[in-house]
Amino acid sequence: MAISLKGDQEISSVPTTKSKALRINLNRDIYGTFAEIGAGQETARNFFRSGAASGTIAKAMSAYDKDFSDAIYGMEEDKRYVTQPRLKKMLGHEIDLMEDRLSRAKHPDKLFFSYANTVTTIDFAKQFKGHGWVGIRFQLDPLEGYNEIILHLRFKETDARLQQETLGVLGVNLIYGAFYLNDSPKDLIKSFYDNLGNDQLEIDMINFAGPRFMYVDNRLMSLQLLKNGMTNAVMFGPDGNNLLPAQVLYKKNILALRGSFRPVTKVNMDMYEKSKKLFLAENKVVENKTQVIFEITLSNLTSEGKINERDFLDRAELLCSLGQNVMITSFQQYFKLVEYFSEFTKERMGLTLGGQNLIELFEEKYYRNLSGGILEAFGKLFYRDLKVYMYPYHDTNSDEYISVESLKVHPRMKELYKFFKNNGKLINIDDFEKANLDIFSRTVLKMILHGEAGWEEMLPEGIAEIIKQKRLFGYSRSRIKK
Repeated sequence: MAISLKGDQEISSVPTTKSKALRINLNRDIYGTFAEIGAGQETARNFFRSGAASGTIAKAMSAYDKDFSDAIYGMEEDKRYVTQPRLKKMLGHEIDLMEDRLSRAKHPDKLFFSYANTVTTIDFAKQFKGHGWVGIRFQLDPLEGYNEIILHLRFKETDARLQQETLGVLGVNLIYGAFYLNDSPKDLIKSFYDNLGNDQLEIDMINFAGPRFMYVDNRLMSLQLLKNGMTNAVMFGPDGNNLLPAQVLYKKNILALRGSFRPVTKVNMDMYEKSKKLFLAENKVVENKTQVIFEITLSNLTSEGKINERDFLDRAELLCSLGQNVMITSFQQYFKLVEYFSEFTKERMGLTLGGQNLIELFEEKYYRNLSGGILEAFGKLFYRDLKVYMYPYHDTNSDEYISVESLKVHPRMKELYKFFKNNGKLINIDDFEKANLDIFSRTVLKMILHGEAGWEEMLPEGIAEIIKQKRLFGYSRSRIKK
C-alpha cells in the first residue's frame, strides 16, 4: 500500500518535530526498528514522547558496547564503528529480523522500515566536533523492494547534549521525509533542516537507492546539498555515486584541477597528465596515496544566473566517463579550497592552473574581504605543503608561450610573485602540447551549439562520441552544417 498525502492535514508549512513523529505514529501501516549508536536514542525518544508509539516502534536499541555491537552486526575489517559499511550492516540486519520475526500473513499491509545511526559526538577536549552516518531502509508498498537513504553529517555545535538533540530532530525529519516526501527528493533533502539551522550541522553526502529512486541521479542530489547551503563541498566518483570527501581525502596527497570542463578538452587532460607526472615525481608523494580531483566551483555552474542542472550533469557525465573523481565546491578563492583539504590531510598538495588563473591568483581585488588582504590569503595558501603547477598559455599577439618565468603580474605584486617563484612554490609545466594551447572550452561549446564542424578533434578520445550519443551540451544532428 503506497502512502499518500491526501486527507492528511499539516499543522503548518514546516511541521514541528513532534507533529512529524505523531503523524508517523498514527499511520497504522508504518512499522519498524530504531538502532542508534553513539549519541543516545534521541530519534526514538521523539517518537515515544509524541504518543501512540506502539503503532510504529517494533524495537528500539543501542548496542553501545563495542563487543555487543560486534556480536550483533559483526566486526568491520578496519575495526571502526562510525562508518558507512557499519551503518549498512545495521540497516540490513534489522530489516532481516523484521522480515523473520513478523509474519506477512498477519501484517499484509505493513510497511517495514529500519532506521539507524552510528555517530561520535564532540570529545572532552572539544577538538573534534564529531560526525556520523544516518540512514533508513524502508518500503512504500509491501510487495515492493526496499528503498534506502543514507547520509553523512558533521556536527557544528560544541556541546554533546545539543548534538544529541540535533541528531534526534534530523532522524525524525529523515523518517518523515522517506514516507511523505519520497516523490520529490529535492524537497526531501530541504526538509532535513526543518526545525534545525545551518549552524547546527553539515550534511556533506547523501545517496538514494531502491525502486522508488530508480531515476534519481545522486550527483544531482549532491548538488542540492551545495545549493541549499548544507555543505561547502561535495564529491562523486566515476560510477556517479556520491563520495564522502573526508574519506577520500584522508591522509592523501591531493592534486586539484579547477575548470569549467564545459566540455572537458584535450588541454584539460594534458594539464592533468603533465601536472600529475610532476606531482608524483616529488619526494614526499606516493602514487597509491595520491588523490586527483577535478574541481568545479558553484559560481562557475551559476555563471549564467542560475544553475542549469542539465548542463551540470553533462559535465559530470564526461568527467565520470574519463574515470575521474569530481568535486563541486563553494570556494571561489583557492586558499579556502586548500584550507578545506587541510581538514583531512597534512600531506603535500598541488594546484594545477593555467596562466590566466595564476595571474588572477595574484590580483588584490579578490582578497578585499580579508582584513589582511592578499598577504593573509597567501599565508593561508602557502603555509601548507603546497605547490602550484602552471600550464603555459599562448599569447597570440607576440606568438610567445607564457611560462612561470615570463608571466607578468600587477607591478605591486611583482616582488611577492618573485618570492614564491624563487622558493619553488610555482612550478612550470614545460612538457606540454603546443597544439592544445589554442583550444578553449567556450569555443568548443559554441561550435557544438551552432552545428559547426571540427570540434571533435579538440576533445579527448571517445568524448565526442559520448556527446553525440547522449545529446550533451545541446548537440543536435539536425543542426550540423553541411
